[in-house]
Amino acid sequence: MNHELIKRLLTSIIVAFLTFFFIFQGGLIFNIFLLCVLFISFYEWLNLQSNKFTSFVGFIFLIACFLSAYILRNENFNFFLLIILISISSDIGGFIFGKIFKGPKLIKISPNKTYAGTFGSFFLTIIFSVIYRLYFDPSLNKFFNEFSINFFVFIFIISTINQIGDLVISYFKRLKNVDDTGTLLPGHGGVLDRIDGMIFAIFFSYMFYLFL
Repeated sequence: MNHELIKRLLTSIIVAFLTFFFIFQGGLIFNIFLLCVLFISFYEWLNLQSNKFTSFVGFIFLIACFLSAYILRNENFNFFLLIILISISSDIGGFIFGKIFKGPKLIKISPNKTYAGTFGSFFLTIIFSVIYRLYFDPSLNKFFNEFSINFFVFIFIISTINQIGDLVISYFKRLKNVDDTGTLLPGHGGVLDRIDGMIFAIFFSYMFYLFL
């Protein structure tokens, strides 16, 4: 295992532990955590931009995403956890399958993305979501009949949105000719590098939540 992979793994463990700690704590400590991540995201997004219009649109979108996270965490904790789980498992599946199977590249704007990684994102997301639904949260029957086609379609859509969010930030990184949005997270880059797909997934999940 190379040095860079070890750094990435250790950072992932620490970030995941802290994130879930703040999520489960809730209240003021979660709100402060959310605001800190939002302001860091603002800073990294600003550094990616040379256009005032896209800067402004990005700021508004980030506010909407983090506000969605705040509302979902406080109104339906279990549903919020499902979205976080989908996002994390989608990223892990894409990384692991991409590293192991490699194969054809998916798209030029993100050279590390492969078709194998995309399959891995969907595969691991389904596995983790089924386990979560089966053993930890039967209350999701409020939204889906148990393991109905709607449940799997929802997982597929949110995983896809998560991957699209990753590609959107990758597109702006390519325009700026940088590999990462920042240097705060060893082995990962910036905060936006870590949460790019997740913020998209949370925002569109909140739209789904409002619709229901």
